[in-house]
Amino acid sequence: MKLPHGLSNSKIRTAAHWGVYEVSKSGNGDLFLAGAAEDPDPSPIGLHMASDDLKQVRIAKPSIRRSWLERGPGSNPHLRGREPFVEVEWDLALDLLAAEFKRIREKFGNEAIFGGSYGWASAGRFHHAQSQVHRFLNLIGGYVSHVDSYSLAAGKVILPHVIEGFSNLFNQHTSWDVMAKETELFVTFGGVPVKNAQISQGGPGRHRVVAGMRDMAQAGTRFVNISPVSDNMPVDSEWLSIRPNTDVALMLALAYVLETERLADLEFLATHCVGYQRFRSYLLGQTDGVPKTPAWASAICGVPMERIAVLAREMASSRTMLNVSWSLQRAVHGEQPFWMLVTLAAMLGQIGLPGGGFGLGYGAVNSVGNDNARFKFGDVPQGRNPVSTFIPVARIADMLLNPGESFTYNGKVYSYPDIRLIYWAGGNPFHHHQDLNRLLKAWEKPETIVVNEPYWTPTAKLADVLLPVTTPLERNDIAASTGEDFIVAMKKVEDPFGQSRNDFDIFDDLGRRMDIDFSEGLNEEGWLRRIYDISRENAAAKAINLPDFDEFWNAGLLDLGPEAAPVIMLESFRASPDENPVPTPSGRIEIFSETINGFSLVDCLGHPAWFEPPEWLGACDRDATTLHLISDQPPRRLHSQLDASPHSKAGKIAGREPIHIHPTDAAARGIADGDLVEVFNARGRLISAAVISDAIRPGVARLSTGAWFDMDFDSGIERHGNPNAVTMDIGASSLSQGCSAQTCLVEIRKLSARPSMLVRAFDTPQFEVSAP
Repeated sequence: MKLPHGLSNSKIRTAAHWGVYEVSKSGNGDLFLAGAAEDPDPSPIGLHMASDDLKQVRIAKPSIRRSWLERGPGSNPHLRGREPFVEVEWDLALDLLAAEFKRIREKFGNEAIFGGSYGWASAGRFHHAQSQVHRFLNLIGGYVSHVDSYSLAAGKVILPHVIEGFSNLFNQHTSWDVMAKETELFVTFGGVPVKNAQISQGGPGRHRVVAGMRDMAQAGTRFVNISPVSDNMPVDSEWLSIRPNTDVALMLALAYVLETERLADLEFLATHCVGYQRFRSYLLGQTDGVPKTPAWASAICGVPMERIAVLAREMASSRTMLNVSWSLQRAVHGEQPFWMLVTLAAMLGQIGLPGGGFGLGYGAVNSVGNDNARFKFGDVPQGRNPVSTFIPVARIADMLLNPGESFTYNGKVYSYPDIRLIYWAGGNPFHHHQDLNRLLKAWEKPETIVVNEPYWTPTAKLADVLLPVTTPLERNDIAASTGEDFIVAMKKVEDPFGQSRNDFDIFDDLGRRMDIDFSEGLNEEGWLRRIYDISRENAAAKAINLPDFDEFWNAGLLDLGPEAAPVIMLESFRASPDENPVPTPSGRIEIFSETINGFSLVDCLGHPAWFEPPEWLGACDRDATTLHLISDQPPRRLHSQLDASPHSKAGKIAGREPIHIHPTDAAARGIADGDLVEVFNARGRLISAAVISDAIRPGVARLSTGAWFDMDFDSGIERHGNPNAVTMDIGASSLSQGCSAQTCLVEIRKLSARPSMLVRAFDTPQFEVSAP
C-alpha cells in the first residue's frame, strides 16, 4: 500500500462529513483548519468546526430539566423547552439515569425504550454516537429501533422488490471516468446538486462531482435537467421546468413514446426483466382508460408535450444515463420515481452498458460515481437487539401519539409500542422530522428524554437529561467510508470543552452502574486498534494491503485511489442474467412485482404508476395563492450541523434562513428582495426572508432545511426559517411509510412590520441552582 506523495508525520488531520482537513495551531493555541492538500475541491463547511461561534453554544455540564430533577420522571412534560435547566455533577446525572432505566425496565420492559439516535454525528468509525448508544441499549436488554432513513426510506423499501437493495446498487454506480468516455446524454430528474455532494457519511476524500461532470461536458455529453429549479447543475444544461411531484407522469409519457414508436428494447425486456406486458397495458391505458401520452403528461407536469416526445427519441438514439435525485422519493408516493426510472432505463435497454443505464443519486453524496477500492471497514459492534419491535424512521410522532395503533410496512402489519423513555445521541429530530408542531405535542408523551449532545440544539433544549459530549476535534478516531479514497487518522487537537465526555466513556460509566461490560476492557486506543485490524483483514481479502496500525497512525492518511478501477453498474447481470441474477424473486428486473401486487395496497400497485398527491399545484381545489414548497438540503451545512457557525450564518438574511421565490410570485405579493415574509399553512407558521430568483419555477418556493428550530411558544410562530414547521407528516405510502416532506403547499405574505420576535435559535437556556 502506497502512502500519498508529500505526506509527513507533522501534518495533523481530522475528518468530517464535509471532507478531510488539516489542522494547525497558532502560538496562543487557536486552531486553524484548511482543506486537505489532496482534495481538489474542498468544502468550506468544515473550516469552521473550531469557531468561537460554536463554542458559544456548547454544553458545559450535565444539565437536567428542573421539574424532572425536583419532582421525578414524567413531571410537567409540557414544559420541555420552556423551563430552566439545573447543572449537576456527572455522578448525580448518571446515578439518576441508571435508576430511571431500572424503573422503566422493571415496570414497562425494554419495549418502552426508544433508541432513535438518527443522525450524522461523526465521520469517525469509533466515536459514532448512534453505534455507541445502540450498543449500550442492546447490552441492557434491547430497545425499540427504527428502520430506513429520512433520506431514502421510500427508495430503500421499493428497490429490493424491483432490482436490488439500495446499498448494493449504491456501491456499484457507473464511475465518472466511464461516463466521460461513453455517455452521450445525461438526463437527470432533480438535477445533480453539488451542495449535497459536499458530504459523505465517513468524510469525502477527493470531492469529484464537479470535476466528473465537467469532464463529461468537455467530452461532449449533453445534459438535460428536469427540475423545478435550474441552479442545481454544475455544468451547462437544458432546463425542463417541471411541477414538483409530477416526474412519474413525465417518465410514463417518455415510456409511452418508446413503446408506441417501437423504440423500446424488447429483447432486453424479454431476457432481463419480468412483467413488462402487464405494465404496458397500464401505459397504453388498457387497464384504466388513460393512455399515458405526452399530452396527458404535459397537462400534469407542465413540460411541453412536443419536448417530451423529442426527448424520448433522443434518449433512444443516444448512450443515455438516467439519474434521479433522492429528493423525489421524499414525497407522497415516493416509491414511484425510483421504480419508474428503473423501468424507463430497462425500456432503453442500456442497463449494464458503459455510460448507460441509470443512477440513483449522482450528486446526492460525493461517493456516488467514485471508483476507488471497496471493502468493509470495521466499526463498533452493536450486538443483537433482543427487542424485535421497530418503527419506520419517519413515524416517530405517530408512535408517540398513537401507542397500540397498527401500521403497515413492506406488506406486513405492525403496531406502535408505548414508549416511556427516549435516548437520543447524535442527531436532531427537531431538524429532520416533518410537521414539528405535531412532534412537539408528541414529545410530551414520554416520561424521560435523554440526549447526548455537544451543542444547545433544539433537541437538546427539549431534553430532560442532557449529557455534554465531545466533538471530533476533542478525541481520536478513524474516518473511512465506502466509496471514498482516504482512511484518516483523526487526531485529538484540543481538550474537551467544559466537562464534556466521549459517548463511549459516558456509556462505560453508566454501564458499570447497571452491571454491564460496555468497554470489554478496552480504552479508546484499544478500540481503534481493534477496528483498524478488522479493516486490515477485510482489505487483505480483497487483495488490498494496508500497513499496520502504528504505521498508519504515524502517517495520518492512507490513499485508496491507486487501487481504483472503472465501474459499470450491473455489467455482469447484463452479460449473463442466469449466472448473475439480481436478488429479486425472479432474478430479473421486476417491472411488475407479484410480491407487491400481493400486498393489495391502494397506494402502491404491482407496477410503477402515477398517483395524484394530496397537495400539489395541479389540485382542482387548490387556492390560487398557494405555492409548492421545496425543502432541499442547505448549501452551507449538512442538515442542521454547524448551523451556529459563521459559514452557515453568512447565508442567512436578518438572521433567518432565506426562501427563494420567482419574480412573478414575489410581485403578486408585493415582496422585494430581502423582505421578511411569513410562510404558513394549516400545520404551522414561520418567518423567513425572501430571495427573488428566476432560477425557480413560478408557483414554487424553496426553503432549505437545517435552520435550528426556534419556536415562539406564545405565538406558535417558528422564528428562524425551519421549513419543517409547515411540512406534511404522513407516510409516503403504506408500503414504505417514508417521509413526505416534498409534498407541501404553503402561502407566503410579506410582513408589514418587522417582527418583534428576535431569533433565539442560538441562545442558551436559562439555568437555576436547585437540589433534588
